Amino acid sequence: MGTSPDATVVVPTRDRWPLLRLALRGALRQEGVNLEVVVVDDGSTDETPERLREFEDTRLRIFRNEVSRGVAASRNRGIAEARGEWVAFLDDDDVWSPRKLRAQLDVASGEDASFVYAAAVALDERRDVIRLEPAPDPNEIGDQLLANCVMPGGCSNAIARAGLLQSTGGFDPALSVLADWDLWIRLAAAGRPAACPEPLVGYLEHRANMVASNRYDLYAELDYLTAKHRSLSAARRVEFDRLEFGRWVASGHARAGRRFRAAMLYLAGALGQRDLGNLKLAVHALRGDVATPHTIAGPEWLALYR
Repeated sequence: MGTSPDATVVVPTRDRWPLLRLALRGALRQEGVNLEVVVVDDGSTDETPERLREFEDTRLRIFRNEVSRGVAASRNRGIAEARGEWVAFLDDDDVWSPRKLRAQLDVASGEDASFVYAAAVALDERRDVIRLEPAPDPNEIGDQLLANCVMPGGCSNAIARAGLLQSTGGFDPALSVLADWDLWIRLAAAGRPAACPEPLVGYLEHRANMVASNRYDLYAELDYLTAKHRSLSAARRVEFDRLEFGRWVASGHARAGRRFRAAMLYLAGALGQRDLGNLKLAVHALRGDVATPHTIAGPEWLALYR
């Protein structure tokens, strides 16, 4: 590559080749942008290393952690290796519109922004759309992030100037599932955000999502996040919404089939925040009454992944 790319796409992965191959399809099919894709293999033991070696696309650069270091450290390694003016993040189970990066870079140029995100769609395991997640107002997202993680599509959405990422310190390796939320708070406070209204990201909701995997103490991460941003929260008079967070965690357990764990989390929210709605959710979770989401029409670009 003779010139520096406009953007570097950082993709952390571990043992999820069937999902990763689709994510890479979306990254490498970006239109109208000079890019590189940095894959950080966090110690995969499946076919991932072999399959990655088969790629002949010179825009793909592969790095490997022989011993797993976690998703935050893997993303940070990608940031350190990035050669682009902008850095984008793509989780290995998500997909992009072919216009995703071009649209975000155009908005960044027009609004002199250093941090850009878009609307997103949530997908089921067949990649049918179950929910549209609109892009928050850039004038309000800084405060909103201090209550809930309102970034549509999780870590596969936002792009940021490399210099802003470096000055804010990248991802906090003390966090795992909430590492992206923590970064968005810092980027929104330090940079100038902008938004694309069209849905450019497809976020896959499945049993192997990090929030549904039951490997992490998410409340310990929330306590850490709350303490880390206490001064900013106090200055802006915004508190982290533990009730909504608990519902998010509980829904992940319900999606993974852990009915009792989901019910207990809903019940904890009902008692701790005195919310009667959570009592109903607890009963439904215990009975396994997880409603099948109603699919809605999605953007045409999703056909690339079916």
